[in-house]
Parts: sequence; C-alpha cells; structure tokens
Amino acid sequence: MVRINVLRDALVSIYNAERRKKRQVMIRPSSKVIIGFLKVMQRRGYIGEFEIVDNHRSGKIVIQLNGRLNKCGVISPRFDIPIKETENKTSRLLPSRQFGFLVLTTSGGIMDHEEAHRKHLGGKLLGFFF
Repeated sequence: MVRINVLRDALVSIYNAERRKKRQVMIRPSSKVIIGFLKVMQRRGYIGEFEIVDNHRSGKIVIQLNGRLNKCGVISPRFDIPIKETENKTSRLLPSRQFGFLVLTTSGGIMDHEEAHRKHLGGKLLGFFF
C-alpha cells in the first residue's frame, strides 16, 4: 500500500490513540516534517517526550501522550499564508482565540502561527492542533 500523506497518517494515529486514552503511540514512517510538527506540539505542551528510533529503513517515532490534545489535523493543499492573513486563517480554523495553534512551514523552519507573527514571517499552512 502506498502512503499518500505521511503527516496525515501520523496525526490521525496520534488523535486516535489520544481518544482511546493511550499513554504512548508509535508512528512509522518518520520524516523531517513530522518531527518538526511534533517539536511544535511538544513546545506548546500538547504531547510529552518523543523518541526517534532509527532502524536503517524509514524510522519510527514513539510519542508519550499527556491527554491534553483535543484535535489535530492536516490542511491539504498547503495554502500560502502571507503575514497579514494569519489572523484571518486563525479565526476560521481554530475554535477560539484563547487556545489552539496553526503550524506553518516558513523560511525560518516549522513553527506555530504566533511565533511566525512575532518573527514577521509568512509561509505555507501544514496543519493545526488544539
């Protein structure tokens, strides 16, 4: 079976494990985009530690869940978001202004919308979590 969107598969696995009240989940295959997305989620406290297991093939990631994640998903296609439109997209995609984050890939790396706004960067929309 061919995988079309590896990031979507990873986020669906995390979301399903979170709904089943699991403490950890294993994701395979691994990619740089998935690792960047997980670092943003970890920085914001939505997941615990994660470990990258290199098996000289596609790699695996073991993630510790902490029960804080309500929903996460991928926005496809990866729309361009200029700096001026971050507030508009945030209000459309997130349930509230108080919580939730959009994840962007910018020239400065993968970051959430608040950090991109502080650094005055636009980019492409990868996904969201809240």
